Amino acid sequence: MAMVEMAEREARGECAANGRPVTLGEIAAAQLLSVAYLEQLFGRLRRAGLVASARGPGGGYRLARPAAQIPVAEVVEAADEPIIATRCEDGGPGCLAGHRCLTHDLWAELGAQIRLFLAGVTLADIVEGRVIGRACPPGPAQEDTPTSQAAAQ
Repeated sequence: MAMVEMAEREARGECAANGRPVTLGEIAAAQLLSVAYLEQLFGRLRRAGLVASARGPGGGYRLARPAAQIPVAEVVEAADEPIIATRCEDGGPGCLAGHRCLTHDLWAELGAQIRLFLAGVTLADIVEGRVIGRACPPGPAQEDTPTSQAAAQ
């Protein structure tokens, strides 16, 4: 939300990439977020090279790259917000009493699909309303039936 707020401000010309930076207080007020939380978050975003900071009077933050070059997946990764759809962890004790549950692969694949989707959406896409309709249905399932095997030959 904070990064989209910055991208939207740049699109409106309120704070161009090389113009006036936006303060965390302005972002917090616009998005109803805690300034303390934003301070932690923006430290991570800065270290990931997604935002640049300016100190002193008139200081604040600006996007480090154009909004069209910042995929949402990078923002989520930099914020250290894991995209997982299963309660299982790699190398952990497993899903149920140390055993992998039957739906593990389903939820792990869903998490991978979410990451792929977010990698294909930029901050500019969100600001310009180009998100709806981007999800693609999966292709037809290939069943391993005698008919499909004969067609493949």
